[in-house]
Formats: sequence, C-alpha cells, structure tokens
Amino acid sequence: MLVEGFVERGFEGVRDGFAQAHDGDEGGAQLCVYRGDRVVVDLWTGQDPIAGKTWDAQSLTVLMSVSKGMTATCVHMLVERGRLDLDAPVRDYWPEFAAADKADITVADVLSHRGGLSSFDAEAGIGAMELTDWSACVAALESMTPLWQPGTAFYYHSLTWGYLAGELIRRVTGKSVGEFLAAEVAEPLGLSLWIGLPDSEEHRVVAQFTRRQMPGAAEVEAMLGRMGVDITARLVRATLATVATRDTGLELLNTREGHAAEIPSGNGIGNARSLARMFAATIGEIDGIRLLTPESVRRARQPQTAGLGRPAPLDVLPRGNHFAHGYELTRPAQLLGDGAFGQIGSGGRIAFAHPESGIAVGYTCTNMVGDDTGGPDPRWLPWTAALRAASAGLP
Repeated sequence: MLVEGFVERGFEGVRDGFAQAHDGDEGGAQLCVYRGDRVVVDLWTGQDPIAGKTWDAQSLTVLMSVSKGMTATCVHMLVERGRLDLDAPVRDYWPEFAAADKADITVADVLSHRGGLSSFDAEAGIGAMELTDWSACVAALESMTPLWQPGTAFYYHSLTWGYLAGELIRRVTGKSVGEFLAAEVAEPLGLSLWIGLPDSEEHRVVAQFTRRQMPGAAEVEAMLGRMGVDITARLVRATLATVATRDTGLELLNTREGHAAEIPSGNGIGNARSLARMFAATIGEIDGIRLLTPESVRRARQPQTAGLGRPAPLDVLPRGNHFAHGYELTRPAQLLGDGAFGQIGSGGRIAFAHPESGIAVGYTCTNMVGDDTGGPDPRWLPWTAALRAASAGLP
C-alpha cells in the first residue's frame, strides 16, 4: 500500500498503522494529526474506483455525521459569545418550536439527542429529496410532538439534529449554518470545509461508495419484531422511515444537488487536513486563531446522557454511545483517552480532539466499510494505537 505525505519524527508508527489499516482497501483515505499548533501527521493513500479522479491530500469527500461536529462547534462559538444559552428553552430563540408540547425542551436537550425528535414522523413525508428543503424540514419539526418525554432518554437524532441545531444558529445570527461555518470558521482558518458546497469546488469531490449490503427497513422491522418490539409504535415507525430514507440519501450525497444543499447532519464536505485543523483550533491557538476558550471546551464536552437509556419501546436495544453537547464522547475516548470529544461519520469518517494531550485528528475515507453498529471502525485501530504510543513517549 503506497502511503504519501509525511510524519514528524516519533510518529513513524502512525504511518505504518495507516498503511496496515488500508492494505486491500479499494478506496481512498486521508489522515491528519495536530499536536498543539503543528501538524505531526499528514498522510493519504488509495484511489477513486468510481470516477477515476485524483485522490490526494487536497481531495474532498462527504463527511456524513462528522458534519454534526462541525455544526456543534459553531453552536458553542455562539454559546461562548452569549448568543445561545444551553439551559434555555429552544422557544426563546425559535418561538414556533414551542408548539405540540415542546415548550420546555432546552438547547441542551436538542444538542445531546435527548429531545425526543430523533426521526421525522413517518407521516411527515420527509424522504431523501425533502432533506434538501430546509423550510419543509423545519416546519415538520415545529409541528411534531416529541416521540418520548424529553430529557428522560436519548436516541441518536441522525437526520433531524442538523436542522434543530442549524435553525438555532439561523435564528440568532441570521445566517444559515453553512454561511456561519464559512465566515467564522473556514475562512479565518483557511479550511476546505463546507456545508453547502460552492459549484467552484465540485471538481474536487471524490465519490463515496460501499460494497456491503446494509439492512433495509423491512429487515430492521423484522429484527425488532423478533425482539418483541411493538412495530406499530410511533417511535418505531419514525425510526423505520429514517432507515428507508438512508439508501436513497446515500445516492443523493453523491450528486451535485446533495453537495449544494445544507444538510448539517450529514452533507458536510471537506478533507482530513481541514477537520484536524478545525478541531485543533477548538483546543488551542492555530496561527493566532482559537475557536473556543478552555471554559467553552469544558462546558461543551460535559457528558449529557450518562444514566439514560433508550426510549421505550426501543429500550430493549443496547444503550449506545454517549454524547456531550453535540459531540460524541464514547468512541473518541476509546481511541485516545478520557476527555476526547468529536464526531463519527457513517462508513468510517472521524474527527476529534483530546485537550489533555493536545492532539486533534481528522480522518476521511471513501469506502464505507464500517458497519455503523456503534463500535470502532477496524481501520482506526492500527494508527490510533500508534498515535497513543507516540503521544505517550513525547514531552
């Protein structure tokens, strides 16, 4: 496996681990690591088997739910500026949200997947193409009654989270999440990172793909039925509607229309260099720019789902990964240590930071081989083990 790029002295094992992880992988991957304010790992490997485009460090790909980490960073910048209060009800910023028994849902509930709005109602008619219609998605959430009592359980808001967080950003700034990200994060730091890709950058995007067969809505319904779950329950029907949207949604995310829209739960586009640089700037100063103060980082990564389980009738499922205010905690901590925070994207993308070691990581891939069951992608393990060893051996 040909790996290009560089590693700083002491991080040679990360290169070896990255090569090992991608031996036999038919797609492309990128890995960038900051330690403090400098790049210590900048690697790429592989190819584009779909369109035959060049794959290198500057190439772009869809980031899936890593987009949530980008959006969460924007939210916490506004919390730091006093524009948003995590403990305030969402209605304070978005009055229409209070309808249908949602008046007491807080910003923290929304960010931490506790808000009871984990999927659009099956009857709302929000399929893959409707995800590109911001107004339609926001209106559906405004009229929706929570799927469970907010704050009493948590369940991953895979599609809806981006509209909830993004509308809060829009309400307090007048800018869409993509506009805010571009002006306040990407431009100052010189990042190739977008939610809503300009047409001028489309030529840099390399398609994502998967050879694996993911279970469809019918298969998931049958599995839940075997577990004794009431498949007629509203939460279950909403969840199955999200599963049905998934396959068409993956196709959408390989189109110009899917790239141009703002779907902040999943259609962020960028590369590993930009993700690592953004997360490095959340925990330290990068070329004179720091996105979040230490106090903001402390607040942002506070666990918010400890002690909570799944909502009924899906409470028979494993508890799943835990969340802070918009960031995932479980898998970043497994990879680099307690205190790490970031976001995982379907199919294997990941970006996170670990303030205690000063490490920030961005990793992208085009081959969606991860099974998305909640554990680590096997491709992360060789290079993260080497990164832990390298970090421990340095002053």
